[in-house]
Amino acid sequence: MDRMPKIAVIMDENTSSGGGRYDTSKNYFSAIHRAGAFAFGIPYIPDLVDQVVEEFDGFLSVGGRINFPKDWYVDGDQSQYPPSDRLAVDMALMEGFLARDKPVLGICNGMQMLGCLNGCRMVSDVHSSWPEALNHDQANVSHDVRIVAGTRMAEIFGADTFAVNTFHREAIVEVSGAVTVTARASDGVVEAIEIGSQSFAMGLQWHPELLDAESHPGARVFDAFVEAASRRSR
Repeated sequence: MDRMPKIAVIMDENTSSGGGRYDTSKNYFSAIHRAGAFAFGIPYIPDLVDQVVEEFDGFLSVGGRINFPKDWYVDGDQSQYPPSDRLAVDMALMEGFLARDKPVLGICNGMQMLGCLNGCRMVSDVHSSWPEALNHDQANVSHDVRIVAGTRMAEIFGADTFAVNTFHREAIVEVSGAVTVTARASDGVVEAIEIGSQSFAMGLQWHPELLDAESHPGARVFDAFVEAASRRSR
């Protein structure tokens, strides 16, 4: 019997109240388990990075609000979030998994990191930078996204358009040649990306772990992610 793949999940933290606790939604872990893998939370301990990259089959960088490097932003902009010990460990893990062509999935904050590590740049407040944009930082609100035909993500979702949740203030606005945009909101904001040079490296601005796995196309990314990790574990 093949073993179930192991997914490393970087922990999030309570940055809004001092950053003294790890604080990560259980939904990430249940979504990965439903798709057929075991998920393990990774703390901000740099000494763990090499072992995690070596022993795990895939990496999930979860949502969060942490201070990114200034050069990841367009000129004149910078992060409005507090510094976090998460940044160095999250980056090292993502770079390590990408270097070994092991599957990487970035959600919200994780998508922005995936894009910027591959040459993209972003803004700290999409609505202020682009007044015609929707307010993307709203709980209990959804908006449509349109999937770009011919991308690997289009094959995963099997739908041209669907509604997603929206919880992000920051957004990628400059896309490098290494990155393919796979979905945009109705206002043009980048909502999903993939890295063509990797066997599986994808990012979503929405939170698929909060969508219904049985009926919502936007949640199918977990099945594809775990399948890619399963190929690594065999």
